[in-house]
Amino acid sequence: MLKAEKLCCGYGRNFQLKDISFSLAKGEFAAIIGPNGSGKTTLLRALSKALSLTQGAVYLEEENISGISLRNLSKKIAVVNQEIQVQFEMSVHEFVALGRIPHQDPLQFFESPHDEKIITEALELTGTAEFKDRQLQTLSGGERQLVMIAKAIAQEPKLLLLDEPVAFLDIAHQAQILELIRKLNRTKNITVLIVMHELNLASEFCGRLLLFNRGRLAYDGSPQNILTPEIISEIYQTKVLVSKNPASGRPFLLVLSGETTKEKI
Repeated sequence: MLKAEKLCCGYGRNFQLKDISFSLAKGEFAAIIGPNGSGKTTLLRALSKALSLTQGAVYLEEENISGISLRNLSKKIAVVNQEIQVQFEMSVHEFVALGRIPHQDPLQFFESPHDEKIITEALELTGTAEFKDRQLQTLSGGERQLVMIAKAIAQEPKLLLLDEPVAFLDIAHQAQILELIRKLNRTKNITVLIVMHELNLASEFCGRLLLFNRGRLAYDGSPQNILTPEIISEIYQTKVLVSKNPASGRPFLLVLSGETTKEKI
């Protein structure tokens, strides 16, 4: 589905991603993790063509995205950012309808019956149909995240890129949104690549972790192989105790304070 080949990009001398290579198979659910400033969001911007490459290439279904127009790329890739970026008043329905623009004719000014069907399905799937007429600025943080995912669903993408969609949300909204993303991955076979800071949530929901550090892909593998005391200590410079979630068997990290001793454990 997606392949990065010796990808290099960044922001002048301030920050650079260096020689990034990996591929995602269709239907994978993978997370990009790593310390602050390691290049997670920069990578998403490069993969969605929002940031130009200085070297290397990105392939979507074996086609170099440099040769794909943004309109056609938006038919295959949907991006969910941390915040809704709209400068004027807009209802939830109007915002979700923006997801249909890549599929519409250039001179089409209104949604077709097919567009409305897709929009309605996206609203219902995300549980946002009940407030489709509300203005975006009246929504809570969790509601806004769901609306952004609804817009992404309306694009009918094959690949979903999400930049910390559960940041700053309470545990209930975190679980709701990640369960929704997992449902989309499983029922619609949408390939998912998600930036996450919450390592335990990444472990629980994702089958693969791409661990970045200082602009490089340091480790790539399953949660069981990546979330080890040795790797976390090396990359995050902090000590952790790794246990298992008793329900799922996935790795579960406990941070150890400087005062904690082995005897206390």
